[in-house]
Amino acid sequence: MQRHISLVSLSRDHHGALILARLIQKDAPAYKSLPSTVEGKAAYGVKYYQEHLVKHFEQEEKALAFIKGTDKEMDAAIESIFSEHTSLRLLFGSVSGHKDLQNHLHETGMLLEKHIRTEERELFPLMQEICNEEQLTKIKTLLDAGNEQQEA
Repeated sequence: MQRHISLVSLSRDHHGALILARLIQKDAPAYKSLPSTVEGKAAYGVKYYQEHLVKHFEQEEKALAFIKGTDKEMDAAIESIFSEHTSLRLLFGSVSGHKDLQNHLHETGMLLEKHIRTEERELFPLMQEICNEEQLTKIKTLLDAGNEQQEA
């Protein structure tokens, strides 16, 4: 299914986040120009989270809050996404100084990958199916406004 224009910016953000998710998992392949040590991956992951994912989560939550209440199935999916955002915030927030860094990063990467795949394969198609064009247009407006504020 082709992604609706209102969700394209969120989908594009997912590419880099998926690379991060795989990078910090135990069985990660080597990625050119990215860290290969556990400590390097931890530092890269925290920096990426702070510079990209914090804003991304805020943007998603703004868009999802707007359509919450439209449909019961979609509301359940939205609540799950919000819960995963909370878990990911906690996981990324506790990377520094973690006693079992490799396993902590692995857990974080696994959840981040699952989270992104759920959004791409389930939530976004559901939104495109259930939301009307007016709602999707408003989502794009909300996301565009958030992007402009970040750039200013």
